[in-house]
Amino acid sequence: MLQPTLKTLFDYQTLSREEARQILVNIAGEVYSKSEVVAFLSVFMMRPVTVEELSGFRDALLELRLPIDLSDFDTIDLCGTGGDGKNTFNISTLASFVTAGAGVKVAKHGNYGVSSGCGSSNMLEYLGYKFTTDNDLLKRQLDEAGICFLHAPLFHPAMKAVAPIRRELGIKTFFNMLGPMVNPSNPGSQLVGVFDLELARIYQYIYQQGDKRFAIIHSIDGYDEVSLTAPFKVITQSGERLMTHADLNMKPNTPESISGGHEVDEAAKIFTKVLSGKGTEPQNNVVIANAGLAINCIQPEKSLDDCLDMARESLLSGSAEKVLKKLLEIN
Repeated sequence: MLQPTLKTLFDYQTLSREEARQILVNIAGEVYSKSEVVAFLSVFMMRPVTVEELSGFRDALLELRLPIDLSDFDTIDLCGTGGDGKNTFNISTLASFVTAGAGVKVAKHGNYGVSSGCGSSNMLEYLGYKFTTDNDLLKRQLDEAGICFLHAPLFHPAMKAVAPIRRELGIKTFFNMLGPMVNPSNPGSQLVGVFDLELARIYQYIYQQGDKRFAIIHSIDGYDEVSLTAPFKVITQSGERLMTHADLNMKPNTPESISGGHEVDEAAKIFTKVLSGKGTEPQNNVVIANAGLAINCIQPEKSLDDCLDMARESLLSGSAEKVLKKLLEIN
């Protein structure tokens, strides 16, 4: 029964890390009724999740995950929380292919869109990728294509249990916040986009407890990626910077110039156009900016300018497009 916990939460109290862990384990085991789970999720739509609560939820998902071993490779994940409501095209998924095209191994964790029409899983599935948990196949994809894709519901039974509820609600829940933190392969580096500064601080606190190289990015007008529509924060283990488009030697973008992710077929047209090097300047720049920051996260010895050049070369030379073709071949 979840009622006593709900009463505690409705009295403006918070959960300990262990309480949060146990509740999520129970949700995964479908111990509670659907209405109890909806009420529980609703609490965190009305107030921020605490560090302890988010850490506990993460503990549960990592404990329950289907294990996968990609430790032969030094990998990075590029994953936004989603939930920013901005309806951009699939920037972080494109940036993942561009990063792989620059010679960096990418273990991309993703899911179907909840608050947007087309998440990374929708896109990969539309393009013909078959989701898998086969460790050897995923290693082969990483080795030969430079990227593999980990479809969250296959690796996280807890996410699977609440997927229908999340879809019905259609608004962001703390599961959006957890997505980037629970990549089942535990990559050594992570570029995380978050939709608000408060969450960026929570992520910073949690990531500083571990040994992962990380870059947390947040555009101050609310995007969970570098949008080039406003200044953006970049938080790493060595500090934080407020940056602008000028720091990347790029022009500013308008929200309209990077929109277009509502329907899967529309988003896929933009995706394939950009990946083939025929994107508009704003579309190319936003992908290059995010990929450049990812390369800089895993290879901090390089200058950001060099990393942006590597990303640009990957996109415009066709290397990133070759990564997708190779991935679909090995599928």
